[in-house]
Amino acid sequence: MTNVVTLKINDRDVSGRDDETILEIARQNAIFIPTLCHLDGLGDIGACRLCLVEIKGNNKLLPACVVVVQEGMEILTDSPRLAEYRQMIVQMLFAEGNHVCSVCVSNGHCELQDMAHTVQIDHIDLAYQYPKREVDASHNLFSLDRNRCILCTRCVRVCDEIEGVHTWDLMGRGIQSQVIIDMNQPWGTSDTCTSCGKCVQVCPTGALFEKGKAVAEMTKNPAFLPYLVSMRESKKSP
Repeated sequence: MTNVVTLKINDRDVSGRDDETILEIARQNAIFIPTLCHLDGLGDIGACRLCLVEIKGNNKLLPACVVVVQEGMEILTDSPRLAEYRQMIVQMLFAEGNHVCSVCVSNGHCELQDMAHTVQIDHIDLAYQYPKREVDASHNLFSLDRNRCILCTRCVRVCDEIEGVHTWDLMGRGIQSQVIIDMNQPWGTSDTCTSCGKCVQVCPTGALFEKGKAVAEMTKNPAFLPYLVSMRESKKSP
């Protein structure tokens, strides 16, 4: 049984169910909180940390996508402290990958590019790491360019939660982390992949793309995203 709770977001009185997250309540009330890993219809894991918010009485910054609201909460979604953290996070995403936007298939259609604009980044202060990352073009329809992956795990979650096959997963720690197919094998050799393309459609960058797409040609199908929500709701139904 759920109950209605009242709380404040940016000194504004709002209400919601006690099983909803801060991010859900904020979006219901047209309060913007940035995020890259969240996608309606997929479970949240707080991977990107861009949705960090301040909660009165707690010195820690907490991810809005996984923190459930409580009665009397007072939440701040925009402050100099949060702006600094978000800029740092986006800079780290660029510095820890190999994001050459001018030759990317998703140039102009990339959520990371959009987020850089949102948090007002026009240059990177951090030292670029230039990691050596592989490109997997072994699948007959799609390609994986790990240089552009931001480890949001949308591909992992949509494959597991919606398609139900869990072809994708993560391997490694820290800057060595990477998405893998099955037991870290070439995508084209996977026995579990159904070639549904859901992972490609939910990828926020050019890490997953359809073969044959040139620079700036890879766009996502907007009609696909509401489908995720309806599929998740149908799985919840008895």
